[in-house]
Order: sequence, then structure tokens, then C-alpha cells
Amino acid sequence: MGVRGMFRTFGGQGADPVRVPDAEAAAAAVPGFREADRLALLDSFEQAGIAWLWATDAESRLTYLSPMAVGQVAGGDPVIGRPLGTLFETVHDTEHADRTRPLSFLLSARTTFSDLSVRLLHAQGSGSQSGAEVWWNITGKPHFDGNRNFVGYRGSAKDVTASYQQQRDSSRLAEYDSLTGLANRHRMNRRLQAILTAYKVEKRSCALVMLDLDRFKAVNDTLGHPAGDELLRQVSQRLQRIVPEGAEVGRLGGDEFQILLPDIDDRGRLGDIANRIIQMISQPYSIEGSRATIGTSVGVAVAPYDGVEPAELVKAADLALYAAKGGGRGQFRFYSNDLKETAEDRREIEEDLRDALARGELEMHYQPVVGSRDHTVRGFEALMRWNHPERGVIGPGVFIPIAEESSLIAELGEWALRQACRDAAEWPADLTVSVNVSAQQFANEDLPTVVSRALTAAGIAPRRLELEITESVFMGDAGTTDEMFRRLRRLGVKLALDDFGTGYSSLSYLRRAPFDKIKIDQSFIRGCSEPDNSNTAIITAIVSLAKAMKMTTTAEGVEAMDELETIAGLDADLMQGFIFSRAVSHQDVMDKLESGELRYEPIGPAKHRADRRTLFRRVGVIHEDHHYTAMLRDLSRTGARIEGLVDVPVGTQLVLDLGEGQLVVGMVKRAQDATQGLSFETPLVSDGAGGLCTRHRVSPYMLASAGMPLQALPAGHYTPPIERRAAHSRPRFLQVDITMGSSRAG
Repeated sequence: MGVRGMFRTFGGQGADPVRVPDAEAAAAAVPGFREADRLALLDSFEQAGIAWLWATDAESRLTYLSPMAVGQVAGGDPVIGRPLGTLFETVHDTEHADRTRPLSFLLSARTTFSDLSVRLLHAQGSGSQSGAEVWWNITGKPHFDGNRNFVGYRGSAKDVTASYQQQRDSSRLAEYDSLTGLANRHRMNRRLQAILTAYKVEKRSCALVMLDLDRFKAVNDTLGHPAGDELLRQVSQRLQRIVPEGAEVGRLGGDEFQILLPDIDDRGRLGDIANRIIQMISQPYSIEGSRATIGTSVGVAVAPYDGVEPAELVKAADLALYAAKGGGRGQFRFYSNDLKETAEDRREIEEDLRDALARGELEMHYQPVVGSRDHTVRGFEALMRWNHPERGVIGPGVFIPIAEESSLIAELGEWALRQACRDAAEWPADLTVSVNVSAQQFANEDLPTVVSRALTAAGIAPRRLELEITESVFMGDAGTTDEMFRRLRRLGVKLALDDFGTGYSSLSYLRRAPFDKIKIDQSFIRGCSEPDNSNTAIITAIVSLAKAMKMTTTAEGVEAMDELETIAGLDADLMQGFIFSRAVSHQDVMDKLESGELRYEPIGPAKHRADRRTLFRRVGVIHEDHHYTAMLRDLSRTGARIEGLVDVPVGTQLVLDLGEGQLVVGMVKRAQDATQGLSFETPLVSDGAGGLCTRHRVSPYMLASAGMPLQALPAGHYTPPIERRAAHSRPRFLQVDITMGSSRAG
């Protein structure tokens, strides 16, 4: 057509003029300005590249495109005559996709559009590097003849590649972390807001995983900040490799990371993902010729179960992360409603712990360590207990992590060493006392002095003191760690590697550190007597390795007779566990020793059973369309024991309501009086806190459809409406109120 033909179509008789560019209208208003001059002006306008002109027919086929613009379009076919929509791809705003209509939609709707960003699907040379992406801004207006019949589009276009790339780079800097390339806090917040807003409408779920790195500060302090930056880059690469497809990983700042997992609410799968993250992040890193080992703690919350709004879900995941760190680090936690109370309890415990030593509330208890064949006591492991005036006895699993976070561990650790040595001075001279040393204590350069003072004050030989050290001490600088081992060795004390085989295991630790003993973690003892259980092979390997390196072995956590027999057959040197004795007071130890009987008789179940938690709490029981209340006595992954229903036949199917939307289907396998033993249809999964939970929960969307407000699952029992099978059916079983000694039906 050429620019002259194009001009005529823009301003021909009966046409609705499109005023592009503005210079055309300005020129037309000048007296004596000829049409030829106007056409020349348009030619020069196009050639200058200020903007290009284009037009289509009624079928959206291109009838004109400025020659300079044609030069950017690649392909063997002529440009003129091709559908306009086949040349471009609309550039969407990912955060506001609803505001960006595809070009094909705009053309079919005959809608006027202005400065629409499009990408050339096939670009070549002219204005861009060959093969590089090219972006245009196009403006268009529908054109009609004198009878108001649509005859096509008229419009302008401009190459905005340079400015678009600059804008995209600036946008990326604003949304992505420059160090790791992951999404930053700003982008993750916007993504979470967008996902939860859309998913509320679509009734979908989304898991939020929060994690931070354990002992990252130690790497920064010992290897320097450049090494810390490199470590963060390697962590981000590992996270991106192991998260499921469709997940988005972000770095919130420092050593904090966040992961969005759309459409996952199965807590069994989420627990597997969390464990895999912990295992992968805990593998050693090579940084500038040095070796660094860190860990991570993980908190998990799921929308809409744990939060419907972004701030609510983030707070839930934060509380879960805080609980994971408080549980000993290197662990994961799911959010539950009781974590709010737990966080408050932790704050109160921390405040009380500061005064516990001065008030004399702490004491040491001792668990015997015996020979694996003769069961004669060889020593005791010292375990701290806190007899709180209001809360009663608080175990070390609760207050030791709090002490580590609040910098009280040094004071508690020194007291434990002094007290254990003082108590051991009253035992027969050949018995040892084992004291746990935390990673923070081990990193304190004053530890050898503290140990020396405790030995001197008690007047016991250094060889009678055994320091139990976990593999986490190796996460710091290797040179500093090795020097600490040398200083402790010079004191003459014994060193034991505790919980071997968990967390950060590496054979290089055994080569570097002068250990006298390896303690086999109780997780390998569980199930070792079962046929084809790999734990037996692992224990055998550990024992053989220890003997080759002239170390002794202690099997921890022996509880059942079959475990006892298996461990003795595998030639472990020592054992400890509930089958011999729990940790008891120093006075109880003295009574035993003064009796002259140094042998401990094993007392325990014949066989190991799947871990059961002895509970005394009320649960809901659903049968057909009736709800009952019972007392939950025992709970395992595969079953439970309840008490409170009478006349329940074996084979009856019941649904246990464990609270917070957790329903589990079980079959009655045993029944006696008001007690039933149930086998679960679907096994429970770990809740990350040593407890159990269901894979799935009652959906808040289902509760909302039944009339409840859409909100996170509150505490307590609530089940979706159950369709009644009979209009006036009567309850099948008699409910007994165990606590009140009464019974009632229904």
C-alpha cells in the first residue's frame, strides 16, 4: 500500500480518522501545507523510527506495516497478509494477569487499545541482536466505513526493547535476592497474597515452609562473611534441587528461607519434604578449601487449615519453626493450636530458669550403664532435672534448648559438671560418670578450665569423668575444634561420641577426634530384633568400626528383652535403657551401691512394640450418625486403645476425632468391658514433635459450606455434618463416664 495509500485510508472520505501521529494533525493545520508535504512528513516520521504505522483488514490480516518495522519481523513468508495476532505474543503482568488481555481477544472484540506491550514471536536483526527478543508497544483503533461496517484496524507501533529490558532488570532487582537469585521477601509476600486470594475462590490448599540455618553464625565468625555468602548460595541451590515441581523458594534475609508449596496438604508428604530438606542442608559444604557443616530447623503451616490470610499463615509457620528450634534443632514441626500456649510457656520457663540455680531447684539424676553380658554397672550417665515449684519436674528436653537460646547453657553446664563430679566422688572408684556437653559449651574456650576446676574440687581422677559430645560440635571451624579436643585430652578425661549415626554423621569425625567410646543412638535399637531390619547391619558395622579403632560401644535406649538379646549378640560392650533403670536420684544410686549389689536385672516387655504414647485425654468417637466421648489411653501409628464405650463388638468400624479436624477410621480388633483396641485404616504420621497426627484434616472449606465462617481450624472437636441413616435411630453403644463412675447412653 505504501505510506500514501496508508494516509488515504487514515483520512479518506467517510473514514473515522485516527490521529497518529500528532504531527500529522499539526501539519494539516498550517496554511498552504500541501498533501504531498504531509505525505513526506509521514515518510520521514517512519524512517526516523519515532513510530511506525500499521493497518489490517476486517479479518485482522495485516494490510500495511512501515518498511522499517517489516525489517524486524523474521520468516520466509511475506508480512503483509498475515494475521496480526500471529506476529506477537502479549506480555502478561504475572501479578495482575486479569488486567492484561491477549491481543487476539482485543482484536476480536474490536476494542481500542493503547501502548500494549507485545513480544515479536519471530525477530531478526534490525534494531536488535540477531536471535534476541524484541518488544514493541502497539496502539490500535477499530476503523469503520461510512455505513459503520468494520473494515479493520489502524494503529502505530514502537520498538521498546531497550526500555523494556531495563524495566525488567529493575523489576527483577526489586523482587529477587541479588546474592542467591531466589525471590526476596517482597516477592514472596506478594506471591503468598496472590496465591491465597485465588485459592480461597478455588478451594485449594497451599503449604508454607519456614526454615533458618543452625550454626550459620559460627561459619561467618570463623571463616568470614565471604564464606558465609558462598554458603548461602550453595544452600539456595540445594533447596531449588530438592523442592517439588511448582514450589517457589525465597530468601527472606540473613539465613532465613521460605518455600511455597501449592496444592499440598498431606502432612505425611510434607513431613517427608521437611526431613529431606534437613538431611540435604546438613550435608557438609566445601567453601574456599574449608569444610563447613550446618543444620536447619523447619516449620510448616498449611492454608486454609492453619491460616486463611497471609499474615496468619506466616505467623503459624513462624511458631512451628520456633518450636522446631526449641525441640533441639535439626527437626521440623507442624503448626498446631497449642504452639501459641507453648511459646508463652517457653518465655515463662526462661524467666524462671534464670533463678532456678540460685533457688536450688536443679538436681542431677543418674541412669546406669551396664555390661551387655553380665549387666553389672560400669558407670552412670548424669541427666539434669528441674523440680519447678509450680510445674513439677521439667525434663532436660524442655529446658535445655531454652537455656541454649538464652545463653544460660554455660552456667547450667558448669553447675552440672561440678555436681556430677561431686556425686561421683562418693561412688566406688572404678565407676565413671558421663556428662553431656552441648555444642555451645564445647565452643567456649574456657571449657577445659571449667572441667579441671570440677575435677579438682571433687577430688576424683580425670579418667572417671566422661564427656559426651554430639556430632554438632564439628559444624564449627575444624582447627578450633581439633584444638579443643587436644586440650581436653591433656586433662585425662574420656570422650564419647553421643547419638552416633544421626544428624551430621561422618567417619572423618572418628579419624580426627580422640574418642574413647561411640554411643549408638536408640533410633537404631528400635526394631533391631525384627527380621530383615537394616538396623542390625548398621549396629554391627558401628561395633566393628569401634573395635577396629580401639573404642568401646554403648547401645542407648534398650527397652525390650528381644532388643537386649539382639544387642548382646552383636557384641556391643555396654547398654543403658529403661529395661535396666530410668534415671534416678543420687540417693537412690547410693542405696543401690551401698547394698553391694552392682548388677541390674533387666525388666521389660518380651518384644519391642511400635512406639505408643500413653495418653489420658478425651477424644470424640463417631459411629454411624452418633457422637460419643471416650478416653484415649494409648496411641501408635497403626492403632489406639480407648476406654468409655460398652458393648462394642469386634469388627465395628469407628471414627476417632482427635481434635483440630483430625479424623481417623479404625476397626475394633479387641474389646473387653469398656475398653477397645483399634487398628487404623490409614497409619498416622509423625508431627515432628515426637507425637502423631493424621495425614489429612477436615477442610475449612467443607466447614464453611456447612455454615461455619471460613477460618483456620480452631482447637477442639468439630466434624462435618453426618447424613443421618435413620430419622430416629438410637445410639448402639452405652457411653461410660470413666472419671465420674457413671454411664449414659448416647
